[in-house]
Amino acid sequence: MSRRSTESTAPRQLAKELWEGILGLDEAAVITAVLRALDEGVDAESVLLDVIAPLQGRVGEEWAANRITVAQEHAATAINERAVAALAQHPSAHRTRTRGRVTVACVDGEWHALPARLLAEVLRLRGWHVDYLGAQVPTPHLVAHLHRTGPDAVALSGSIATRLPTAHATITACQAAGTPVLVGGAAFGPDGRYARLLGADAWAPDARTAADDLARAPLPRPQPDHQAIDDLPHLSDQEYTLVARSRPQLVRVVFTGLEDAYPAMRGYSEPQRERTAEDLAHIVEFLAVALYTDDEDLFAGFIRWTADVLTSHGVPADSLLPALALLGRELKDFPRAAGILRSGSARLTSSPLTAAGTAE
Repeated sequence: MSRRSTESTAPRQLAKELWEGILGLDEAAVITAVLRALDEGVDAESVLLDVIAPLQGRVGEEWAANRITVAQEHAATAINERAVAALAQHPSAHRTRTRGRVTVACVDGEWHALPARLLAEVLRLRGWHVDYLGAQVPTPHLVAHLHRTGPDAVALSGSIATRLPTAHATITACQAAGTPVLVGGAAFGPDGRYARLLGADAWAPDARTAADDLARAPLPRPQPDHQAIDDLPHLSDQEYTLVARSRPQLVRVVFTGLEDAYPAMRGYSEPQRERTAEDLAHIVEFLAVALYTDDEDLFAGFIRWTADVLTSHGVPADSLLPALALLGRELKDFPRAAGILRSGSARLTSSPLTAAGTAE
């Protein structure tokens, strides 16, 4: 067997072994397999990006399909994080610093830290001096760190779209400190549309591309007089601000109204009622961020995803339609919000909803 053939099969074999360990919540087996692969010459960057990163994506897919529990999803993520930490200490992952300095951080409120950690380790493997700040980094502390260290760039990670307003403020603050910002993660859209909308200096769809782009040429220094409002003139109508501030009230009103609009809810158990309230809170959050970005597709996509998750968990997805109608009634004097809600309802009715299951 040729060396190239061996290199191509090794990550696949490792991925299979790691997945078995993750499902069994066997941290020791996962770490042992990673270290053994490195000992055998498998490239450390390939282990990070061709094995661990796709496996983490699979963990999320399994949770959404109700094939693993939230607890299993959290445990699997923790195992992957420990595997990355173990890899970083392996002799084959040690590199001399030959490039500049990059700060890697998650948006404040963003607790999905593994994508940022993967980027940090890839950059280290490529010779960068990396300051990895982890999850949920408050913007003032991030900016203070930039003033102390003077990095060439900030790499900002966000997985949840509801953090986009905070990401926007962070991007602007970092740029005001003279540091260019590269962003990545699912929050910024599969094509980087929200990165451009929010004025980021660069966007990358994955860690490998981000590392390639940073190595290709330095990011230009940002203009110091850039203001966040310059990017989003539609915010002058105040719809985003008013909806965001009234979220608790909107959730209460819709929750109460659902008992009449959706009679099946009267038979819900207390845990089911709590989950319904949580779902309504997420719906209002996504409505607010759709107003912030002025993108109805963002909300419609979230509603369709929510319907799929509810169905996989045995909850009738058609319960979303009366919730959207009640929310629309409360926001009838908000033209953009009303249009976004109509778009979300249309996405649900454009294709048949999965047959309603029995709520558990």
